[in-house]
Amino acid sequence: MYAFSYTSPATLDEALQAMQAGGQPLAGGQTLLGSLKLRLAAPEQLVDLRALTELTGIRPAGPSLVVGAMVRHAEVAESAEVQHAIPALARLAAGIGDKQVRAMGTLGGSLANNDPAADYPAAVLGLGATVHTSTRTIAADDYFQGLFATALEPDELITAVHFPIPQQAAYAKFVQPASLFALIGVFVARFEQGVRVAVTGAGNGVFRHTAMEQALAHDFRPEAIAGIDTDASEMSADLHGSSAYRAHLVKVMARRAVAQALG
Repeated sequence: MYAFSYTSPATLDEALQAMQAGGQPLAGGQTLLGSLKLRLAAPEQLVDLRALTELTGIRPAGPSLVVGAMVRHAEVAESAEVQHAIPALARLAAGIGDKQVRAMGTLGGSLANNDPAADYPAAVLGLGATVHTSTRTIAADDYFQGLFATALEPDELITAVHFPIPQQAAYAKFVQPASLFALIGVFVARFEQGVRVAVTGAGNGVFRHTAMEQALAHDFRPEAIAGIDTDASEMSADLHGSSAYRAHLVKVMARRAVAQALG
């Protein structure tokens, strides 16, 4: 570690002012603190967001469920509102990391970091959610822009996410046992207007599987995607799994997710 200044603003305006002066926002710290210890990040000032009650809370809003950016994973998993409206989102949150990570990690922090194997990006993209920030709203399809890249500006802060409530949804994840991240995770959501399928852990960030979406829109059963393959050349490869193995897992996890959604 090295020397840096620390501030804990009491309001969102104070936090934004500190960020405009060059401060690095600190949410749950599950990625940032590890990066600081490894000297992979070197901010001169940390802006702790934990006191910002404006960024907390879970509430229904018409056809959507609103989750504050500073809501912890454990809160999402245990929320009666989430379990009732979007049970797949509650189950996803319950499977993030371990108990300690779920007690500290936040929705906004996960989305701002946009790890290519994180779980929340699959839910946000799969549900077609809207990311609300300190200055604007960003559709999920526009928010994710590749490996650790998002549409956020340097002085912009996520405040909440609006999740449309689906007719049916599920998330199936093949866990990388060392990190508990998704080796492959697939979120499937069915709406009156169609089906969305989001894949995480497979390549250069979360993405939609349009071929599966089209097949499931006509026939929402696991069998409908049995013949749909994923291009292995678009998949990542490492010591945990080859690109061909990941491509195979996409189909397996997608079929499991559809089966779970059907109940």
